[in-house]
Amino acid sequence: MILFLTVVSGIAWTVVYVEAVRVGFRDRSYAIPAAALALNFAWEAIYASRSAATALSVQGVINIVWALADVAILYTFFRFGRAEFPAWVTRKLFLGWALLLGVTAFAVQLLFVAEFGWEAAPRYSAFLQNLLMSGLFIAMFIARGGARGQSLLIAVAKWIGTLAPTIVFGWLGNSLLILGVGALCSIFDLAYIGLIWRARAASAVARTSHL
Repeated sequence: MILFLTVVSGIAWTVVYVEAVRVGFRDRSYAIPAAALALNFAWEAIYASRSAATALSVQGVINIVWALADVAILYTFFRFGRAEFPAWVTRKLFLGWALLLGVTAFAVQLLFVAEFGWEAAPRYSAFLQNLLMSGLFIAMFIARGGARGQSLLIAVAKWIGTLAPTIVFGWLGNSLLILGVGALCSIFDLAYIGLIWRARAASAVARTSHL
């Protein structure tokens, strides 16, 4: 059961990343909120490197795949992200802010390791940043006034990819913290799925009315 859910999570999040790259190029934007992208890349780079330096596990291989996929998403962020900001944010300011965000993300992840150790840190940090991401997806939908740079596939795969490890580490692992934070992620994720679904339905109606 645990191996099955781990693979489900790995596949679902890989779908999120591949779709994020596709949507990013399609809409000339970035499909993962910036703060969440920075934290995800830092998490995956740190734990993928550790996995490569030690004995590889299923999760370790998945971490490496995710880290490589994040590089492509980062490209869409740096290629198209400046256009999402107000005109007064110059290219230099944008790059400086992105650098600060990246350094902060790595610092936070390493502080989790220092506080909780290599075994517990990835679980706690992953679920907390997942909750942040769930909220930021909704904020991104509101800021962009719709589903531009987003997709229903990302929303659904993100929910499944988070739900599977919630069961593994929260329910089966008897962690009330992870179970609670994972449940909150599901609430936000389902709300986001509803927003994307509604936007798609409204777009379909608008197209039909113009025929």
